[in-house]
Formats: sequence, structure tokens, C-alpha cells
Amino acid sequence: MAHAKASIWRKTAPALGVVTLVLLTAGFMIHAASLGLSGIMRDLTGESRFYDAAGWLSTPALFLHMATGAAVMVLAPFQMLGAVRRRWPIVHRTLGRVVLALAGVTSIGGLVFIGLRGTIGGPVMDVAFGLYGLALGLAVKRTVQNARRARWQHHRDWAQRLLVLALGSWLYRVHYAAWHVLTGGAASNDAFTGIFDVVTMFAFWMPYLVVLELWFIWRGPRMVSR
Repeated sequence: MAHAKASIWRKTAPALGVVTLVLLTAGFMIHAASLGLSGIMRDLTGESRFYDAAGWLSTPALFLHMATGAAVMVLAPFQMLGAVRRRWPIVHRTLGRVVLALAGVTSIGGLVFIGLRGTIGGPVMDVAFGLYGLALGLAVKRTVQNARRARWQHHRDWAQRLLVLALGSWLYRVHYAAWHVLTGGAASNDAFTGIFDVVTMFAFWMPYLVVLELWFIWRGPRMVSR
């Protein structure tokens, strides 16, 4: 009986984890997608501080970044389901191509915006968010390369890195929400120059990648079949 329960749990836990993650991020994802699509389709002057009618390239790049980033956030977790990979490989491959294309656009859109207009937090945020965008782009590139070379374990590892990075925008907001609940917003200001602001510019993605790398080391190398 115990063995049967453990077997059922192993089969259902990944799906429950994905559903839970999607539900947790749903509010932010819907907001980002709605704002991103609105900024692409109509003039948001006076409605959004991010909208600049004169930014003929930077403005659509930013709102496209928001919309595609939201899509990646909701779709990428489903790529982690082993059952889908095994039973419906065509679904996994097709959805994977969509996710990677969207993640690439997300990376490029954010980097274009930073390069042309800069971030609200100034040079430090430019560097932190720029590195984040480059890391996302690198994850996309390595995920594709390893799939083409049939290096399936490396492919999965880079896909997991991409998932962590895809959740970065949501984690950034979670950090601020938790910090304001705990401290009332100490060491943070509207110019994003407080100690907490500066630390969080890097902490919303770097530590999570470090934890993932440590898990890879603990797990050790293993073979994954196609």
C-alpha cells in the first residue's frame, strides 16, 4: 500500500507542482500580458509611466517584452512535465519551440529598451537587468544547441535554468511584497537607490540560479534518453 501511494505521488507531484506554480504567478502574468498587449496596440500616454510616444523603438520593445515574458512564464513550467515528453513528444517539441521563441523576444526586447532608454533605477539597475536579459538569451541559445546535438541532459539543465529566469520578474515583485510586509519598505525608495533596491536588482535571479547549480552538482551527471 505504501509503495502504491509513493508511486502515485511520484506521478502526480510534477503536475501538481506545475499547476501550483501557474496559479501563484497567474495574477502577475495576467497583469503583464494585459499591459504589454495594451502598450503594443494603443497609446498609453498618461496611463503608464513606461509608455513614451516618442520612443518609436524602445516603447514597443518594452511592451513586447512584457507580453512575451508573461507567455513564457505560463508556458515554460509545462515543459518540465516528463509525462508530456514521454507520451506526446510532438507536443513537447512544438511547445518548446514556441517558448524558446517567446523567451528570445523577451530577452531582446528588454535589452533594446535598456540600451535605448535605460531603467528607472539608473546605471546599477541597467547593469543588473542587462545581465539578467543576457542570461535569459544565453539560456535560450544553450537549450536550442543542446537539443540539436541530442545532448538531452544538458538540454534539460539549460531548460531548467531558463524556467528559473522566466520566473524572475514575478520573483522580483514577490521580494518587494514580502519586504514591505516584514519591514514596511525599509531601505527602499521610489528612485530604487536604497540598499534593498540595489540588492534585489541582482537577488531576484542570481541566487536562484546558484541554488539550481548546487542541485545539479548534488545530483551528479546522469544519462537522459530522448
